[in-house]
Amino acid sequence: MANPLSYLALGDSYTIGEAVEQAASFPFQLVEILKAQGIEIAQPKVVAKTGWTTDELRHAIQQEQIVETFDLVTLLIGVNNQYRGYSQETYRTEFAELLEMAIGFAGGDISKVYMVSIPDWGVTEFAKQSGRDLKTISQEIDVFNEINRQETIAKQVAYIDITAISRQAIKKKTLIADDGLHPSGKMYTEWAKQLADEIRTNF
Repeated sequence: MANPLSYLALGDSYTIGEAVEQAASFPFQLVEILKAQGIEIAQPKVVAKTGWTTDELRHAIQQEQIVETFDLVTLLIGVNNQYRGYSQETYRTEFAELLEMAIGFAGGDISKVYMVSIPDWGVTEFAKQSGRDLKTISQEIDVFNEINRQETIAKQVAYIDITAISRQAIKKKTLIADDGLHPSGKMYTEWAKQLADEIRTNF
């Protein structure tokens, strides 16, 4: 039997699945979907933490001292840059560096790397209670996503746009976890399905 595919998931709270069980996070659901489709894949190695910005993820990756390469790498990062009001120019620079790292972890094979867009937390109950302008949040998320989309396309890496799915939560409350901010397992399922559809074409 061939060795199962290896998977590295890089990100923040959206990657670890804050407010849901680990099994409901999108990397772990993705693994189960791929297995059900006949693709043998190991449980993901996750380098992610709630609150991380691009610079914090980069530092954590360096601290991990990862030496192996992976058959699949996902990257989702940037919401905390937007939340903290960090520079968009700095985000572009640091995101580009992280994308290069992700490609490196895939052994230089861009077909093994998948960038996931930033979801829109402006549709959540948490946002409503934050005192921030909801329209501004969504507009800023769009700007950060345009930056990461441009950098991703420039590297010819697959770009998985889940932002539209996240915005369905304005009407579908079951897409948000009990904390009123993070996605529910149900939303993560939709992300995982979208990823699996793209990944399946390469394996």
